[in-house]
This record gives sequence, structure tokens and C-alpha cells, in this order.
Amino acid sequence: MDATHTDLLMRVEGMTCDGCAAAVTRTVQRLDPAAEVQVDRATGQVAIRTDAQALVVVEALTKAGYTATAMTG
Repeated sequence: MDATHTDLLMRVEGMTCDGCAAAVTRTVQRLDPAAEVQVDRATGQVAIRTDAQALVVVEALTKAGYTATAMTG
């Protein structure tokens, strides 16, 4: 049986352009290549379906230069 995917909702500050949104997506997919990432730059929210833990995702995004806060997960 597959590992359970977790749906995370995060607030990510510092995304100012589509390049930032792509960087956030790449950062998450480095942790979990199968992750589904939906970035809403207007609200600063990122919806992620992943096997990675929320804390790990927050740490990776912080290292990438963004301020990330888990809203769920």
C-alpha cells in the first residue's frame, strides 16, 4: 500500500513573481518528487499534497529564502 499523502496548507511570504512560485514548487518537489503543489501568489497560500512532513517542508522553504508557516498539517 502507498504511503499516505498529507494535504498541507501553508502561508509563504516573499513570493513576488511567477519565478518565486516556481522556486517554491521546485523546493517542495525536491523533498517529494510526486508532490502536488498549487501556489496562490495573490493570497500567499500554497496547497501541497505530499508524503513529506509539514515541518520538513517549512524548513526547506525557509532555507530557500521564504517565510513559511504551516496553516494545517
